Amino acid sequence: MRRILVVDDEENIRLVLRTLLRKHGYEVETADSGETALGMVDTFGPDVILTDVRMPKMGGLDLLAMLKAKQHPATVIVMSAFGNVDLALEAMKAGAYDYVSKPFKPDEIVLALRKAEERESLRRENRALKEQIQKDSQFESIIAKSPQMTEIFRTIAKVADFRTTVLVLGESGVGKELVARAIHARGNRKGQPFVAINCGAIPENLLESELFGHKKGAFTDAHADRRGLFEEADNGTLFLDEIGELPLNLQVKLLRVLQEETIRRLGDTKDVKINVRIITATHRDLTAETKAGRFREDLFYRINVLQLIIPPLRERREDIGILLDHFLVRNNVRLGTQIRGLTHDARKVLLEYSWPGNVRELENTVERAMVLAEGDIIDVRDLPERLREALDPVQAKLATGETSIKKTVAAIEEILIRRALTKTKGNRTRAAELLEISHRALLYKLKDYKIEGL
Repeated sequence: MRRILVVDDEENIRLVLRTLLRKHGYEVETADSGETALGMVDTFGPDVILTDVRMPKMGGLDLLAMLKAKQHPATVIVMSAFGNVDLALEAMKAGAYDYVSKPFKPDEIVLALRKAEERESLRRENRALKEQIQKDSQFESIIAKSPQMTEIFRTIAKVADFRTTVLVLGESGVGKELVARAIHARGNRKGQPFVAINCGAIPENLLESELFGHKKGAFTDAHADRRGLFEEADNGTLFLDEIGELPLNLQVKLLRVLQEETIRRLGDTKDVKINVRIITATHRDLTAETKAGRFREDLFYRINVLQLIIPPLRERREDIGILLDHFLVRNNVRLGTQIRGLTHDARKVLLEYSWPGNVRELENTVERAMVLAEGDIIDVRDLPERLREALDPVQAKLATGETSIKKTVAAIEEILIRRALTKTKGNRTRAAELLEISHRALLYKLKDYKIEGL
């Protein structure tokens, strides 16, 4: 970002800025109006446009709007005299990167430009990292490189073109819907609708109408004919998430759809022919549900033609690191943050945590940490307490960032005393031996730390 276009109707400002910026190694051109600046944008190709916010005819806001309309990539920094701060803030809302108040100090201008360079550098790094992640480990919209997921990708590629029903199994948060979408996107139905419904999220009395549709007057609130999701997904894919939550009476109707490839709206007397690929998913053990009589055995065999089991994140730890980097890149763009990475300790915590909520929990944790981070690097203190507690107690205390030797030693001492008492089942004499201190010293420390009942 070495090319700067200075736009100001005051000649002395243009001269001062041109001299200052050239001294710092920038290539500088100047314009005395917004109109002149627009004429120079394509020929000069500035990386940064440093413009006054208030000028005759075309001011900084108008110039910013024109640049946006032209989709010019230059970073815009506005300058405003005292009394024009509201205009400068309005310009930032419209897309300007920063503003500098007049009269300004030379260091303020240089600092603003360096901040803009750092932001652009981060954007480039994010783009490069995102492209690399996508190149190395993306299958459709799934980010993974573990052997387990690679094998699942191979299976998806093999079955995508067939109408075969697929049952996707896995814990909550592993990405079962992403797998279903990948099957659809890789197959010959990819240009047709993909319709998803969570069978456990809709009340039972509404679910039948949602799936099959209804005729006007079929029930009290049926004021008009309505197509159901099966018809919405015609020629495409219908994804029935949490199929284990489907009521028994609807299990019978779903079985009929799979057998006869027709549906009947509520209140109708005619069947409608459909061409829909069914993909189902659940976190339940459907074999156990079938034995318990909560899931129809004949329907289970119908939907279980091809089974894909998505392993939990704790069993494919190779994927945690690349998912972490992916969420950092994506959230920087989505949230407007500028997080460059994580400290070694923070990354270690994230890589070693068991992730009971799987990929969804990891994604939410990264977003939370990025929002709470005080600088551009995520530290352990930015992570949720449940993750810090999963560390060894001594590591957890050191990870808080405490700098007082006295407080840290006291906290670790208390941890070791409690550990020794637990090992000796409360035997203080034996605990003192393990701690290599006298029994009297242990009694004093128990009183200091208010340790009782062990």
